[in-house]
Amino acid sequence: MLSFDLDAVEARVLGSLSEKDLATPEYYPLSLHALTAACNQKTNRHPVVQYEEADVLAALALLEQKGWVLSVHEQGSRVTKYRHRLVEQLALRRNEQAVLTLLLLRGPQTAGELRTRAERLYDFADLDSVLNVLRRLAEREPQPLVRQLERQPGMKENRWAHLFSGEPVQSGAEERQHSGAGRLEELAARVAELEQQVREQAERLARAEEELRRLARGG
Repeated sequence: MLSFDLDAVEARVLGSLSEKDLATPEYYPLSLHALTAACNQKTNRHPVVQYEEADVLAALALLEQKGWVLSVHEQGSRVTKYRHRLVEQLALRRNEQAVLTLLLLRGPQTAGELRTRAERLYDFADLDSVLNVLRRLAEREPQPLVRQLERQPGMKENRWAHLFSGEPVQSGAEERQHSGAGRLEELAARVAELEQQVREQAERLARAEEELRRLARGG
């Protein structure tokens, strides 16, 4: 029986593993060092945290006991790596995995926010396609995976939350997140996210150019 009582560290670790699986499969599964860096990213995360490797390792041990993570020992490598089991345990489609990943990493969000932030994980055609995934996840039996929250004052859309940590609690802190100051923070995070994407694309281009030079020398 799977456990849906993850604490904040476990949820961040699970979400980070799933994100890297979707966004950068060439670097997945992850070592403890890489996973800790993924958890502590300043982009695509709310809240931003600063976990130590010991914190992440403790969360991994619990997640493995609960059936959400596996340790992997690759041939020829002494470094233990880790992968999530979301897809195999829950028979998730890629678009469902993308939505759950974002909710694990950033907490409650509207369908519009999820569509915008999912660009690197899954290309949703429109808002309705996101809502269809959310409704499907909310109607899962015997265990719903998300729940729609009550609409907050001043917001046009309802937010959705994952249920991997039990029933979500709507606190005053969450309401402040979506106030004017919270919107500015989100905009700054979005700019940082785009900058990160540009850096990653530049790294991919550099690797491709190096490979072309290597092939040219070989030819």
